[in-house]
Amino acid sequence: MGALFFQVLLFSLIVSNVDARFIVEKNSISVLSPYSLHSKHDASIGNFGVPDYGGSLVGTVVYPSKGANGCAEFDGDKPFKSKAHRPNILLLDRGDCYFALKVWNGQQAGAAAVLVADSIDEALITMDSPEESTDANGYIEKIGIPSALIEKSFGDTLKEALKKGEEVVIKMDWTESMPHPDQRVEYELWTNSNDECGVRCDEQMNFIKNFKGHAQILEKDGYTMFTPHYITWYCPEAFILSSQCKSQCINHGRYCAPDPEQDFGEGYQGKDVVFENLRQLCVHRVANESSRSWVWWDYVTDFHIRCSMKQKRYSKECAEEVMKSLDLPVDKIKKCMGDPEANVENDVLKTEQDLQVGRGPRGDVTILPTMVINDVQYRGKLERTAVLKAICAGFKETTEPSICLSGDLETNQCLERNGGCWRDPKSNITACKDTFRGRVCECPLVNGVQYKGDGYTSCEGKEVLLLVL
Repeated sequence: MGALFFQVLLFSLIVSNVDARFIVEKNSISVLSPYSLHSKHDASIGNFGVPDYGGSLVGTVVYPSKGANGCAEFDGDKPFKSKAHRPNILLLDRGDCYFALKVWNGQQAGAAAVLVADSIDEALITMDSPEESTDANGYIEKIGIPSALIEKSFGDTLKEALKKGEEVVIKMDWTESMPHPDQRVEYELWTNSNDECGVRCDEQMNFIKNFKGHAQILEKDGYTMFTPHYITWYCPEAFILSSQCKSQCINHGRYCAPDPEQDFGEGYQGKDVVFENLRQLCVHRVANESSRSWVWWDYVTDFHIRCSMKQKRYSKECAEEVMKSLDLPVDKIKKCMGDPEANVENDVLKTEQDLQVGRGPRGDVTILPTMVINDVQYRGKLERTAVLKAICAGFKETTEPSICLSGDLETNQCLERNGGCWRDPKSNITACKDTFRGRVCECPLVNGVQYKGDGYTSCEGKEVLLLVL
């Protein structure tokens, strides 16, 4: 009965927004060689691993002679690790196992990135990660390379060229995957206060805890504007008086959340989650009024530590203790929250439901958690460095804050074969520079001497001699 009830809740949300749609976030792939295949194609960004937002990757396509679906570990010690000057991009077939497992096996085999070729002719879809029960080895969080799904026809073209023995070189490009119009980035996190929903809840809380420092620095210095959001459903008219609806919803069935334990008779109820979600929204609103919006990160982190469901302390009383410890005005936050028993709309939650539906280019929010950066849904794992790199890619070039230029965000592409750039083996002077947007080949300035050249094949230094007469 519980599962059926929530299917009805979800269906009610969908039919109420007939114009709703899910946007597939994309990067571009250009075929550089052979010349006969010169072309540009769209690819959908995988929702795991680390897309190279703001950067690009040029590599040689390889296709396995056996195990082309990538569902089993490949034989040998990193058989697809490149021995040439370009990294290898592994092409795999869709089907027989989860997308994430294919990419993980490709990473373990030494590939720098993985392309999955669709098996049917259809529009591109988003490759998402499987649920907790299927991730027995915990490999999803360990995926650290980019991946993308390509259309069947493009995959067939690549495989046909490889079958003929041609070297296929492509460029995976994420430079336009993240808009970067100005010197401030606006971003959102669609999250949930429930800490009993398995791996997704753990992922959200670990991210909030680990990203808090970066987020607060960026917000305090005016580089970003962050807004938290929370998903709710409404109860269909026919169910409003049911016990399930009464236990999962507030404001007479208008705003609902699933039961944390999926057990209507035990433990916490869905309406407890809705109420805490509302409180966290109001914490941000009220803190923002006094120019302290970053306190949201402190409140959510402290609430999770001090008031978790696991500790049986997920309550209004515990929440108010946390608010007081952070010098937040409890009465103002209560006023913002309104009366959950009243048969009226709640302005805060009504706004959240409206924002769930995509407007313009951004699409619906259907995956929890979801990060939206400059009105584009982020794809990739919800991890501190990966998200920070995506946010940094959202700044107009040359306006990035110093945190984006730190060593933490370097791609380390210069470590292997000097990133394909010029290097003087005698002096160990190199033209390769690591940045969060990827490596660049620029002739260096060394001890006052500016080297000149293309940065790839040559750099010459001419020292200026000053004569003192």
